[in-house]
Amino acid sequence: MINVAIVGSGPSGCYIADMLSKKLANAQIDIYDRLPTPFGLVRSGVAPDHQGTKNIVRQFDRIFQRANVRFIGNINIGNDISYQELKHNYEIVVITIGAVKDRKLEIPGEELNGVYGSGQFASWYNGHPDQADLSPNLNGNAIAIIGNGNVALDISRVLSKTSEEMRSSDITVEAKSKIEAAPISDIYLIGRRGPLEASFTNIELCEFSELQQCVALADPAQLPDRLPEDTDPKIATELQNNLVKLNEFAANDPDSKPIRLHLMFNHSPLQVNGRDGSVRSITLEKNSSVNGSPVPTGETVELQVQTLISAIGYRSNTIEGMPFDNIRGTVSHNDSVIESGVYTAGWCKRGPQGVIPSNRSDAMSVAKKIIADLEASPPESNKPGAVVIDDLMKRRNLTPVSFEQWQIINHAEINRAPEGKPREKFNRVPDMLALL
Repeated sequence: MINVAIVGSGPSGCYIADMLSKKLANAQIDIYDRLPTPFGLVRSGVAPDHQGTKNIVRQFDRIFQRANVRFIGNINIGNDISYQELKHNYEIVVITIGAVKDRKLEIPGEELNGVYGSGQFASWYNGHPDQADLSPNLNGNAIAIIGNGNVALDISRVLSKTSEEMRSSDITVEAKSKIEAAPISDIYLIGRRGPLEASFTNIELCEFSELQQCVALADPAQLPDRLPEDTDPKIATELQNNLVKLNEFAANDPDSKPIRLHLMFNHSPLQVNGRDGSVRSITLEKNSSVNGSPVPTGETVELQVQTLISAIGYRSNTIEGMPFDNIRGTVSHNDSVIESGVYTAGWCKRGPQGVIPSNRSDAMSVAKKIIADLEASPPESNKPGAVVIDDLMKRRNLTPVSFEQWQIINHAEINRAPEGKPREKFNRVPDMLALL
């Protein structure tokens, strides 16, 4: 028997479990998660109105139903069970904890009330227990979002959709009510580089053409006439489509709808300005673009905003005893190997880059590497695996949640949702455990 522990039940962990459970006939796969709920960022990171993307959990459901795969939720590795204890009791350990810690802007004023990280903010409206008590300030009419990726677009879209447009989403009832009551009239989406360097996808950008109460706007002076001749052919079509869509936005009437989304390129945040401890404005510096890189011009502009959300990337959390690269904010590894018998995959390995399909590709390559390493150097003796860990959890009065118990939580969320809504999430762990 080969005992495998996977830490993190998001896409990367599930994809690795899928391959290992199929290819290693004598393996037992235990997937640990600090929450009682599986699926990681599919549940708490994918935008609540993108239910098609969330449907991947149907595939993951089938993985957890295999006889040699076990979900062990509500167990925090590094706290409840140590990294050393896991290594000591499993032949293979795989770290797939993602990257959920917001990177800081590192500018004056970001400690003011009304400044939030995109991970923090998205976790709030997605019902993640870490942010159940967050009450973001949405009392002003203007919001600035720093970042030019899909997460920044997701937040902009969620903030500007009507109640009816969000009816079939799984946004929490608290977040939906607060956003609907917010007097938002202007959302500023700010990127320090130009439109051709933005990392959002055309599919996400085009969604703003369909919104009922939000009009997307762009400054034609910030849009190039054409793509550079040396543009990489692999991305030229996507960039050209973005440019076409942005030119459509530039022609939009700003008074045509009650909420305006301003796509601002070539601006860097310099300082958040406050009054009485809360955000009142943000100072930006205009950039020129030299070979795609932002170069400060010294010219500044001040936007009157009451809320600021930074969407500039994420770091992974550390686990005590696990090698970690503090500069990159990722797990330290050499070609996916942290140390003998310990591997890593996904965002905690590569940084927060790519979507679910790219995580699948990475996870598959890591799973193949594990299989090849086991074939080249079979374990000399079997480790006890969950037999010892189960005893540790019992002696420490921990409350692990099985996949069958998660299904109780799952069905309760579905059953309590109003008509048309896929689920009404429980966003507090004690409420989930009370169901069991």
